[in-house]
Amino acid sequence: MLFSLLIAHYNNYDLFLDCYDSIVKQSYSNFEVIILDDCSTDGSFEKLTEFLKDDARFKIYQNDSNQGVGFTKKRLAELANGEVCGFLDPDDALSKNAIENSVKNHTEKNVVTYSKFLLCDANLNHLKLFPQSRAIKNGDEKFFNIFLEANHFFTFKKSAYNKTSGINAELTSAVDQDLYLKLYEIGNFTFINEALYYYRLHEKGVSQEKSKKGKLNENWQKVILDTAKRRNIERLYGKDIQDIDNLPEFIFKNQNTFLKKIQRKLQ
Repeated sequence: MLFSLLIAHYNNYDLFLDCYDSIVKQSYSNFEVIILDDCSTDGSFEKLTEFLKDDARFKIYQNDSNQGVGFTKKRLAELANGEVCGFLDPDDALSKNAIENSVKNHTEKNVVTYSKFLLCDANLNHLKLFPQSRAIKNGDEKFFNIFLEANHFFTFKKSAYNKTSGINAELTSAVDQDLYLKLYEIGNFTFINEALYYYRLHEKGVSQEKSKKGKLNENWQKVILDTAKRRNIERLYGKDIQDIDNLPEFIFKNQNTFLKKIQRKLQ
């Protein structure tokens, strides 16, 4: 089974070297790596091209102009040749058996696998496990991944992706969450109870920059509204969904009651 590892790249050459090291050490060998550079301004694209020129497993492309993460990830999914795909950020890394374990857990009955992941410092030293990762209930129309239970290392069947409307090219954040919720509507998710992904915490991380938090909340609101529309949900917890100003916060409060916490632990 061919696995497509998809990397949206922008100004990250130095941190990518750790990412590359984790890729070439994978226990699973039947993979391709597709890198799409979003018009880096620091010479990263040229450095990547030179660095990877002798490894046929790596295919490098560049957008015609800077388009943002939504556009870039959508194009990456379209370029993928593998039966199973997974996104990897260029500043992060994978455990040695990440692809192998993901492929092994892809059965006819599911469309997605996801795992635990480790939070790391700027030098990729392991700090702690992300605490929210856990097995989720499949087929729940009110599942919005509001606690980020489904997260890295997230892999999906290309055939399932093709049944969705695809990644929203207009999103500048919450892109992965949008994809997760679309795929949740296609088929079952399988949780791998092992840390397969190493998430680097650093100042320039897309989801970590304080200056972008407002836009992140705006995009997260849009993702949930779009999801509710696809699922024909007009009311949530007694309120018209269009009247809820902060959907992520509203859903969090209603799904984080004492009883709901107990139910999640029992899943």
